[in-house]
Amino acid sequence: MALVLKDRVKETTTTTGTGAISLGGAVANFQAFSAVLSNADTTYYAIVDTTNTAFEVGLGTYASSGNTLTRTTVLESSNSGSAVNLSAGSKTIFIAYPAEKAVYEESDGSVLIENLELNANFIKSTDTNGNIQLFPNGTGFTELYGNTNAGTIRFNCESNSHGVTVQGPAHSAAATYTVKLPDTLGLTQASGLVTSDANGVVSFDNGTIDESTTITSSSNAATLNLRDGNSFLHDLTENVTYTFSNPAASGKVSMFVLKVIQDSTARTITWPASVDWAAATAPTLTATNNGVDVFVFFTIDGGTTYYGFTAGQAMA
Repeated sequence: MALVLKDRVKETTTTTGTGAISLGGAVANFQAFSAVLSNADTTYYAIVDTTNTAFEVGLGTYASSGNTLTRTTVLESSNSGSAVNLSAGSKTIFIAYPAEKAVYEESDGSVLIENLELNANFIKSTDTNGNIQLFPNGTGFTELYGNTNAGTIRFNCESNSHGVTVQGPAHSAAATYTVKLPDTLGLTQASGLVTSDANGVVSFDNGTIDESTTITSSSNAATLNLRDGNSFLHDLTENVTYTFSNPAASGKVSMFVLKVIQDSTARTITWPASVDWAAATAPTLTATNNGVDVFVFFTIDGGTTYYGFTAGQAMA
């Protein structure tokens, strides 16, 4: 089933009343509806009853069984927009192109499609407070192509005099990944957003909230993966050797905090050889059960050297 529009399709009918139209055969030099329509196809039609000065324009559905056209939706008629109660006698019915469904070009070059205006570089809803929606099919998605530049979207202010631009990575980056928005905002204020200046310096409107990552050891080893965050908690259950992984590239800063909780047996930590402590001496852990020690580390050379600091010891 499909919406079909064809030229030179006109028939006569002697149908009366407001029901389906029985098609009576093509007018000379015209085609029959059955020549261009399949069962359940729809088309726009017009009925003209010159004897009774009646007319009707609408959307009809064709039925090959019986060769009829059901008046599915009446768009305009001499009966105030309702189906015309056809009188006896011969009428003509033909495929039409209703004005309200027409696509046409304005004098300024814009094209109007019902409540949508298309112009050289914009699509605009002409509905009051109307939305414009894009509907991919199935698992498809809406894709924005690049050209000279990578694909770019700009979100303008209400006066369209300022805007924020979001741009995909350059071709040279060979980057394909997904940026997924969180399920919930996690803040009481929707304005707690990330912003950056022209130099790429990032600021946070309402500060930052970072979840602490709990780490565990196995076979006396544990890894602090810096992609997991910048706050770590380790409740010791055995002597452990640490590995620090995935710092930022050289020239950028990776910084993190580690909170260590001692157990009833005084455990020890072997730090990575890349950690540089003050006076080249690693701290001794608090030996008391549930004793808390806090350490801070940062690197600016991709993890070749981590500078380690004792923020506090025996804090519980």
